[in-house]
Amino acid sequence: MTQPTLQPDERIDELASVGIKIIQSPKLFAFSLDAVVLAAFAEIGKHSRVVDLAAGNGAVGLFVARRTDQPVTLVELQPRLAEMARRSAGLNGLANVEVLTRDLKTTPAVVAKDSVDVVVCNPPYFKVSPQSKTNPNDHLALARHELTTDFATVCQTASALLKYQGKAFFVHRPDRLQELLSTMMATKLAPKKLRFIHPRANQEANMVLIEGIRAGKPDGIRIMPPLVVYDEGSHYTPEVEHLLYG
Repeated sequence: MTQPTLQPDERIDELASVGIKIIQSPKLFAFSLDAVVLAAFAEIGKHSRVVDLAAGNGAVGLFVARRTDQPVTLVELQPRLAEMARRSAGLNGLANVEVLTRDLKTTPAVVAKDSVDVVVCNPPYFKVSPQSKTNPNDHLALARHELTTDFATVCQTASALLKYQGKAFFVHRPDRLQELLSTMMATKLAPKKLRFIHPRANQEANMVLIEGIRAGKPDGIRIMPPLVVYDEGSHYTPEVEHLLYG
């Protein structure tokens, strides 16, 4: 393990349930529950070749890296975030993790097509229009808004990278679900599993987890039991507590 030198705005946080430390900065990007639930939702085999697209500071890819003995490639456009992910990999002694600083759509130029078992992605959630109000912080704006990529590009890239019957795992917003599913189908990623995340049992879902299979049959979507984040007393539910703290 490599002890990193931290920038003045950086800190080290830990996801206790998997024993992974992450270098974070509130000025740039800090992982939240969506990264945790996506990493838990992703099915990573012992010999799975994994790519994490739009990796940010590397949270999802780092959280799953110990579940496989194969390379885990994190792809992030922003140099500072990619460099933080690289230092986090060293901090955790993850020799199988590599970090690429590049536009995700160019990943098939450096990771062979049809060679990947699992693609994970926590993409920007919000479309951009002339009426859009983006975050004045450029790092956060790029992470949250479709300024440099969109879900169609994510799916096209994932489909190119995945082996036949390889799996893609996404977390996104339920209000875009119809578009998300049709985009996946158009890029030969058959949606196979959905799980909705609800802040509380009596509230609408604010996140959805999606599994897609490359070249899968177009029917047979399974709706998994919902994940509720908080109980009536505003404490984490047992499942979320376990995902965070083990």
